[in-house]
Amino acid sequence: MKFSFETDSLNINYGKTPILWDVTFQVPQGVLAGIIGPNGAGKSTLLKAALGLVKPLSGKISLLGEPACKSRKKVAYVPQRESIDWDFPITALEVVLMGRYGRLGLFGRPRRADREAASAALELVGMSAYASRQISQLSGGQQQRLFIARALVQNADIFFLDEPFAGVDLATEKAIMGLLRRQKEAGKTIFIVHHDLPTVEEYFDWAILLNTRVLACGPVKEIFTRENLSKTFGKSQLLFDEAAALSAKSLSGIL
Repeated sequence: MKFSFETDSLNINYGKTPILWDVTFQVPQGVLAGIIGPNGAGKSTLLKAALGLVKPLSGKISLLGEPACKSRKKVAYVPQRESIDWDFPITALEVVLMGRYGRLGLFGRPRRADREAASAALELVGMSAYASRQISQLSGGQQQRLFIARALVQNADIFFLDEPFAGVDLATEKAIMGLLRRQKEAGKTIFIVHHDLPTVEEYFDWAILLNTRVLACGPVKEIFTRENLSKTFGKSQLLFDEAAALSAKSLSGIL
């Protein structure tokens, strides 16, 4: 089996505080994987370490069978919306075009083919009408679609998305998931930092349950259990999420 993302005894500290401790797992290629855990569990740090944005204290990270430092050009990253300067004077099309810069080199200029690819990606995420709009004038859901379009034009093999559904409505969330499923069907591997437990079984076929260390990693149907969730979140949080899920089903008429 080929693995898209592997770690071996990964340890990361911020100062003297351990964020990730003895993290070891393997994820195969071609899956939609949820990285699941409470706030402060190290989920975003895991992605940033794989991208070289955070330096591990010890341990190894491999992407597509190679050391992460050799394969990062094959990875597309959608950061948390709160980490982006939305007032920066740049249009939607220009943001998507930035996804091609890794191919152009330091002084390369976008070609016609690059602009056509950016326009096609905007159309794919339903954002063609907003190509010339400044990014601060977009809604939260539109902004998220925009950065997914930027990831798509990179033609990456692995996608890292850090809380892509934060601040978006349910219709946009479902549309984004549809886009990502099509990428998976095309052979890509998708990793999503995700908080909404009731949708995990619907959205993902693989999961990493993380809270400083890995509590479970594997197919959702095998490891997404009450026991593993209790280890990851604690019983009080798990009960709260179950109550919220039952309430939502009742309001929608399912119960």
